[in-house]
Amino acid sequence: MKRCRTCNRTYTDPNLSYCIEDGTPLTAEVEDDESTVVSPSSTGGRSTDDDWNAAPYRPPTPYVPPGTTPGKPRRAWPWIVGILGAFILGAVGLMVAAAILVPRYMRSLENRPPASINTNANTGTTANTNTTANINTKETPATEDVSETAAPTDEDQVLAQLRDIEHEWTAANLNADKQKLDRILADDYVGPSAQEGRLQGKKEYINTIQRDTDVDRWEFDDLKVHLSGDRATLTGSITYIAKDRKAEFEFKDKFVWRDGRWQATGSEVQRK
Repeated sequence: MKRCRTCNRTYTDPNLSYCIEDGTPLTAEVEDDESTVVSPSSTGGRSTDDDWNAAPYRPPTPYVPPGTTPGKPRRAWPWIVGILGAFILGAVGLMVAAAILVPRYMRSLENRPPASINTNANTGTTANTNTTANINTKETPATEDVSETAAPTDEDQVLAQLRDIEHEWTAANLNADKQKLDRILADDYVGPSAQEGRLQGKKEYINTIQRDTDVDRWEFDDLKVHLSGDRATLTGSITYIAKDRKAEFEFKDKFVWRDGRWQATGSEVQRK
């Protein structure tokens, strides 16, 4: 016979090792020998509850299957580390995005074409007359981006635009204004050189231009324009007026509509 020391239940099944009530290991009970002498009680032979020395009662404990241990409390630090890691990754991602997008935005602003100028000018005659003057020209900045504007088709409008360009070009020649010439001349410009009469490109034109203050003023005459799509040809004559002399030339200047404005691609000049 086996007994549970927790609930004092007894079991006769020899295969049981644990109490089916509270899981306490069972202990074998040794049956008293019949020859055991029972001492008389003070009650005159009657047995009472006090005569049996029963084990003290203990409340049942939860049953824990063999090989298992109570679960440990979860720690909070892994969650904190995970949240901090996600925050750091998000901040790094924002910094990387800013490092990529901000330079692109700045480059787009830098590459935006400059506003068009209404008073562009060109004559290409300064090289032949070797005269220059201190002349101020007014510029009127455009109010909108015209880099994608189609070439004008109205001849009167184009004639007025090219006349302004001729005036500005003449002033830039006389003042040796290289910055202004760089805007007036197209990158593929070809025209006659000053001294030798040979053809020269834009770079040589700008690098060899020299200032001269002899010319007081100039006048254009008989200006005519011929349009062909985004190309325009302006013909006419120009007279340079100095203190004691005049010089008159005929010219033929070619233009292309590019980046929302007329740019000079060539010039032919001969003295009258």
